[in-house]
Amino acid sequence: MAALFEHSPWVEDRADARPSSGDRHADLMAVVNEATSEEQLALIRAHPELAGKAAIDKTLTDASASEQASAGLDRLTPQEYEQFHALNAAYREKFGFPFIICVRLTDKAGILAAMQARLANDRETEIATAIGQIGEIVRLRLEDMAA
Repeated sequence: MAALFEHSPWVEDRADARPSSGDRHADLMAVVNEATSEEQLALIRAHPELAGKAAIDKTLTDASASEQASAGLDRLTPQEYEQFHALNAAYREKFGFPFIICVRLTDKAGILAAMQARLANDRETEIATAIGQIGEIVRLRLEDMAA
């Protein structure tokens, strides 16, 4: 079975150790929201950069590769690649973790616009936004598993 959270099996393990509410997504996100700030940062940092090195050297998880391809991130022009690379670097420099967005709910232009806009946020806002986006990614992955 594909992992719901990038390189972070602890989230599912903790959710499985609790009584279920009957809403798997809510149970999983409760674990994430109750995690320590260090654990939340580790979860965020487990995600690959969009159109980054992992996409080039083929070390993305199957789920991430498919999701990035759905937004066209596997078919960037050299100019688009440079734009993503520059924004990824600026974002990581400012916040200390990769930019996360649920790419299945947007497209290349939307992702680039969000990257630029979110660079103006403070770190706490971006941590909360990244956790929310991870929640959307997991919700869609759960829906795929149920289909």
